[in-house]
Amino acid sequence: MGLINETNAQYYSGQQTFPNISNVANPTFTCTFDTKVVSAFDSTGGFISSASNYTIYINNVAMAENLSYVSDAVNNVITLRNGPYTTASILIELKQPAIEENYNSYSYISLKDIVNNFIVAYVGMDKNILRCRRSDVIFHAKRGLQEFSYDTLKSIKSQELSIPSSLGVPIPQDYVNYVRCSWIDGSGVQHIIYPVNNLTTSPFDLPIQDGSGVPIQDSFSKNIQADQSLTEQSWNSNSDANITGDIDQNNTNVFSRDWWKLTYGQRYGLEPQVSQTNGWFQINEREGKFTFSSDLANKLIVLEYISDGLSYDIDSKVPKMAEDALYAYINHSILSTKANVPEYIVQRYQREKSAKLRNAKIRLSNIKLDEIVQVMRGKSKWIKN
Repeated sequence: MGLINETNAQYYSGQQTFPNISNVANPTFTCTFDTKVVSAFDSTGGFISSASNYTIYINNVAMAENLSYVSDAVNNVITLRNGPYTTASILIELKQPAIEENYNSYSYISLKDIVNNFIVAYVGMDKNILRCRRSDVIFHAKRGLQEFSYDTLKSIKSQELSIPSSLGVPIPQDYVNYVRCSWIDGSGVQHIIYPVNNLTTSPFDLPIQDGSGVPIQDSFSKNIQADQSLTEQSWNSNSDANITGDIDQNNTNVFSRDWWKLTYGQRYGLEPQVSQTNGWFQINEREGKFTFSSDLANKLIVLEYISDGLSYDIDSKVPKMAEDALYAYINHSILSTKANVPEYIVQRYQREKSAKLRNAKIRLSNIKLDEIVQVMRGKSKWIKN
């Protein structure tokens, strides 16, 4: 059977029509969207969510959102309240964010389907694994998705944020590690913000000391902590120009861009870390924030980071190009933890896992011949003096 269940109208426009209804008290409609329908209201009309992701049109007129609710979330069933309804045509339309979220969904497979497919193909009589609990398969599937997310799937997420005057923004809820941080200028061009490395630091503990330098304790024998780090106060109040130098075309110091004046040779040995004007960021583990240098206040930034792919539990998605590699990972992980499995069997499936992981990395690298040709043509340009 085909894998595409949605019609063109459902995929591109997020619309599904239903036969006319006539004098039905509380009619129900089973939606066949790949997207789960979500209602902001329950069967009594009370709020249960911030917003619904669909709109219902009766005779081409949008009905109030509190007159419908999702009566069966598993099967995507919507029920109308306050009937009966006379003869009417029904159109259910997903809202734009839900439509966009569904685009490109065919290139992914859910972790739930991965688990089901693995049990069918690998577990049972005359198969690789004679017996295995579903919970074990789910555990190893999640572990595999975690490992793949770090350096194979390259599932990079991003947030567009504005830096407040406090110079700090919270670390994203599903954050594991950062990829890149950039500030955006008026033309939409991104400028890389570099980590502070050894320029400064954010202390984790801030004990208050007495005159002898000994930390002071409270009545519960715990060190009393200061409200603010003096190191961070100094860094936040400092101007980037004090570190990078005054980048002024009329200034002839070693950081100046006025090459043709008196600066020949003076940029030799310049530290790349301080020879840029994009600013710096660091991770403040004490406050759970990304903090930025003072010149970036009120600027628009884009924070790119990776997650482990498990923030939404069993509904996590896996690129189809890595599907076979994940099956091999689960197969090897289960066999390697079972008792009385010969070592040569474990080694065989370990080699298979490594080979399929390499194939997945090559497929997901998305290298195209035309792009390689373009790079090579750029390398063949003559440098003329």
